[in-house]
Amino acid sequence: MKNAAQSVQVSTEKHRPRVVILGAGFAGLTVAMRLACQPVEIVIIDRHNYHLFQPLLYQVATAALSPADIAAPIRGILGHFDNIQVLLDTVTNIDRDRCQIQTLSDRRIDYDYLVIATGATHNYFGRDEWHELAPGLKRIEDATELRRRILLAFERAEIEENPARRQALMTFVIVGGGPTGVEMAGAMAELTRFTLARNFRRIQPENARIILADANERLLRPFPEALSEKARRSLERMGVEMKLGTRVDHLDRHGVRMEQDKIATETVIWSAGVKASPAADWLGVDSNAAGQVAVEADLQLPGDDRIYLVGDVCQHINPDQQPTPGLAPAAKQQGKHVARDLIARIRGRRRPGAFVYKGRGQLATIGRHSAICNFGQVRVTGYAGWWLWGAAHIYFLIGFRNRVVVAANWFWSYLTFGRGIRLITGDVAVKPDASSAGNPGRSTLDQSR
Repeated sequence: MKNAAQSVQVSTEKHRPRVVILGAGFAGLTVAMRLACQPVEIVIIDRHNYHLFQPLLYQVATAALSPADIAAPIRGILGHFDNIQVLLDTVTNIDRDRCQIQTLSDRRIDYDYLVIATGATHNYFGRDEWHELAPGLKRIEDATELRRRILLAFERAEIEENPARRQALMTFVIVGGGPTGVEMAGAMAELTRFTLARNFRRIQPENARIILADANERLLRPFPEALSEKARRSLERMGVEMKLGTRVDHLDRHGVRMEQDKIATETVIWSAGVKASPAADWLGVDSNAAGQVAVEADLQLPGDDRIYLVGDVCQHINPDQQPTPGLAPAAKQQGKHVARDLIARIRGRRRPGAFVYKGRGQLATIGRHSAICNFGQVRVTGYAGWWLWGAAHIYFLIGFRNRVVVAANWFWSYLTFGRGIRLITGDVAVKPDASSAGNPGRSTLDQSR
């Protein structure tokens, strides 16, 4: 009876078909907003109460932006639509025979149509125990934890007596040479060379060692080779070391090993790949190595025309045999297509047919004055590319307030080289290593008492 009662709570208008959307990312939110004025009942389920602009998480991690600048409450975005209900819950299973969603709070939610847009998480390629040692950047919690580790490393280095350990504290390894890794490396270089340069007395943050490692021979593989090479040269001019064509085969709290190269560090940032949410397990279907579920040309689950999969969770192949990339614009395009298809089905109109991804371009920023933008025959780099990259990201942000705040923060940082969100949260106890040379266990702070 408990499940039945909870099912009634999310079932209001039985004469309208119910569309349940799992995930309020770019794809899920687009579907919901496109269906908001249609004769349907919409239930959107997410385990967070906010929509997150993931492409700028690295700026939270490097103290340029606050989490609130790149996130917006889901209820604030959708709350004024009468036919949308938002549930804060976690999906545990999908009963396809009964057309029901099962959640962690023991709800059973009926659906007429189901849109799965639950995104992806970090992929450690079978070494999930590395998650605690090398956080990725998929959640606000990841970004704030990385910010804490990065800033705390410099605080610990300031009072460390052992030169080797001080150098390890000021060494940062970024694993993965995709857009996130490249942008993180550039932001780290700026943070150390400009923002923190005059903040310490015993260490020189500008001498911090920043290493970008990737198993591939070049950065930013989806970009043309010439732009990848330009990105590499730009990062090297900023002082970032490259470890390309080498794979991380060991990682612990004291460092990483890449084949025969051992690097002492206490801060490792993971951006080497993503793995789809467990939608395949919920549905009882096969998935590829990245956990993605293969879909039909119209984004439906093969053999079940009530279920759509969009965004990072689906494996979609375009007519030119190229896969749809896991990018925010691609997710939004898929969301629009699913909404059009659902509207056509509900209203008895002609359906739009196959989804075809239309690539608008590729963008990645390298640093303060440099970015690379690829629009096919047109390529924009350097200072102009940086402005174009910034304008595009502000455009995709949800909410007028976020756009204004991010633009203002970037403008202020541009003028002052400052990053104002340098907050260390959580456990901030700064203790020297007991193995410190000279006087074990005693720091400059101890000696000055």
